[in-house]
Amino acid sequence: MSIKIGKYEIEKPIVQGGMGVGISWDQLAGNVSKEGGLGVISAVGTGYYQDKEFTKKLVSDRPLDAANFYSKEALAEIFKNARKVCGDKPLACNILYAMNDYGKVVKDACEAGANIIITGAGLPTNMPEFTEGYPDVALIPIVSTAKALKIICKRWQKRYDRLPDAVILEGPKSGGHQGFTYEQCSMEEYQLENLVKPVVEEAKNWGSMPIFAAGGVWDKSDIDEMMALGASGVQMGTRFLGTHECDAHDNFKEVLIAAKEEDIALMSSPVGYPARGVKTNLTNLIATRTGPDIKCISNCVAPCNRGVEAKEVGFCIADRLSDAYEGNKEFGLFFSGTNGYRIKELISVKELMEKLTNGE
Repeated sequence: MSIKIGKYEIEKPIVQGGMGVGISWDQLAGNVSKEGGLGVISAVGTGYYQDKEFTKKLVSDRPLDAANFYSKEALAEIFKNARKVCGDKPLACNILYAMNDYGKVVKDACEAGANIIITGAGLPTNMPEFTEGYPDVALIPIVSTAKALKIICKRWQKRYDRLPDAVILEGPKSGGHQGFTYEQCSMEEYQLENLVKPVVEEAKNWGSMPIFAAGGVWDKSDIDEMMALGASGVQMGTRFLGTHECDAHDNFKEVLIAAKEEDIALMSSPVGYPARGVKTNLTNLIATRTGPDIKCISNCVAPCNRGVEAKEVGFCIADRLSDAYEGNKEFGLFFSGTNGYRIKELISVKELMEKLTNGE
């Protein structure tokens, strides 16, 4: 059963989550699209792509400022290489609303050949502004409640005479940053299974665009459950970390394979929302304020306020995520959804997509 997103169709009801700083780049996204899902390239931290080959300025071997932490040239190369894998099948780009130069990055992604733009980490009320000149590019905001969807639809319709082509509803069991407070993450009313129906009902007021449920989705039975609640499909990030093609470092995959259920927990983040990842050596260093120096070389996201929030919580998110990408187990930050501990071996994207479609 294919799903229509704007002018594009995906054969299987599975969107691969956009995972920043080298987790979902050309190989993962290209292979997911090749196998009939929607592969999603993350625009975060592209300055690290191919050993920082496209980065114009480094300080302490890290890309300097937003202009280098994000590289337009690297993003174009990632899309080019993903296309070698998936041909003309739909490819999306995930761009954080909180990212510095958000509007510029959206335009760069369109130029690079993104068919679909996905945006979360904030309420993207002006998202359509940045795809003018690219009428075929579909837009998917990420929301955490029906109220958020209503606000976006009202604003988009009034200002731009358009509506989202699809919506991702992300519950509080996902990896990385949450759209909820610490308290809400454990409250029954905010669990994904209780959010789907209200969001699907709200979508009916705006033409019933496809809703993809995300956060803690692991296998075919989870997918079936979400679709029974009214979702058109699901978004899955963590499960794809357990694939050979995932662009993450082998050490990142080893951390997940070794993780136990109690090792995956919420933590504070410089972005201002709780984030979920694996408890490692870094967690202890942060707790005792003995971690690496915080210098804000990359200036990656606006809410961090140029390192002010990083110093408050005890770590720089750009440096620690890039350490994870480069395989540094001592200082790396390894994001994972609640089910990451269930990864016990690596399989191919093709095999995973078959399992998700046909059952284990």
